[in-house]
Amino acid sequence: MVAVAATEKGKRMRIYAPMRLFWLVPAGFIVLLLVAGRVDAAVLPEDRADVMYHGYEGGGLEVTGPSILVRKAYKDKVSVWANYYVDTITSASIDVVATASEYTEERKEKSIGVDYLRGKTFMGISYTNSEESDYSANSIRFGISQDFFGDLTTLGISYARGFDTVRRNGEDVFEEETDRQTFRIDLSQIVTKNLIVNFNYEGVTDEGFLNNPYRQVRFLDSAASRGFSYESEIYPRTRTSSAQALRAMYYLPYRAAAKLEVRNYSDSWGIDAQNVEVAYTHPIEETGLTVELKYRLYDQTAADFYNDLFPRSNAQNFLARDKELASFRTQTLGAGISYEFEMAWLPGFKRGQVSLFVDYIDFSYDDFRDVTRTGFSPGSEPLYEFDSTVTRLFFSLYY
Repeated sequence: MVAVAATEKGKRMRIYAPMRLFWLVPAGFIVLLLVAGRVDAAVLPEDRADVMYHGYEGGGLEVTGPSILVRKAYKDKVSVWANYYVDTITSASIDVVATASEYTEERKEKSIGVDYLRGKTFMGISYTNSEESDYSANSIRFGISQDFFGDLTTLGISYARGFDTVRRNGEDVFEEETDRQTFRIDLSQIVTKNLIVNFNYEGVTDEGFLNNPYRQVRFLDSAASRGFSYESEIYPRTRTSSAQALRAMYYLPYRAAAKLEVRNYSDSWGIDAQNVEVAYTHPIEETGLTVELKYRLYDQTAADFYNDLFPRSNAQNFLARDKELASFRTQTLGAGISYEFEMAWLPGFKRGQVSLFVDYIDFSYDDFRDVTRTGFSPGSEPLYEFDSTVTRLFFSLYY
């Protein structure tokens, strides 16, 4: 459940990719993303109903849709939740227009989960199903966390297993499987009354069909009118990755908070990535308003088998030209405002909150070229760059 949940035809932006988009969601609304493995404290989340509308526009890709989450607790021991999320995707991105035509499709995701609290131990289990015309994803996740040392330390572990089916529109006989396992460890420590530090490790193993069935690579071809031709991508059928993140939140004397995050990613395909994010949250006293600002820098290297232009057809065993596997960097500027209000006038409800967040993201590629630009010899086209805007509107009711 992220603001950008899809890339090109038939392939979702999977959460194991180095360019993860969880950072697009404000920290105050991570509840919309959780499926299990809460690690912050041994307390059940509040009863609430959340509605989110998200929109992404950039690089010829548009993704819009709603998300609805409802959570209800029973006797302060069990909390049950359900989420429904829809993406309407219209793509005329450079990957699409270079070899095909614009398309529109819809992805629907449904999740259910149960959280259980016993003493200082918190457990959660959930199931998620996502369907689109040529991709089905199913996953189950279990997480457990425990408070220690006077509730100053929280240790959480979680495990998820995913089972995906990849199809290709127009070819009834094409069907491939992808299996995914995710292991995660979280350690949170209250250092002082104002400082909280969190360390996270996540390891992912993937096996099966891991590339996009529609995507193609290009290679030099003197017989072609533009000097190059296309052929299908070929990826390895296994991938392992690991990521480590260190986050710190410092609460300032005037009720504001500053956040710092440093994260490192590497995988067996040769990709290394780092990101740094700083954020500032400031409540405006006696108004119910809270303002949030952030800046994020992300940088990654290319996969070992990636090339923008191969020297010949079938130049190597594995071939990729997916720009998400290229060398690139992004810079993000984000701002948001939230308003919290009492709801004593409406029986059964405690309070409400409405929020608007907007991120501006600049993408700059080091080795992916814009083939839609004509008049250039193969391999001399301008390097590709674009910017995008992510908008999220939240409305929450607590009951």
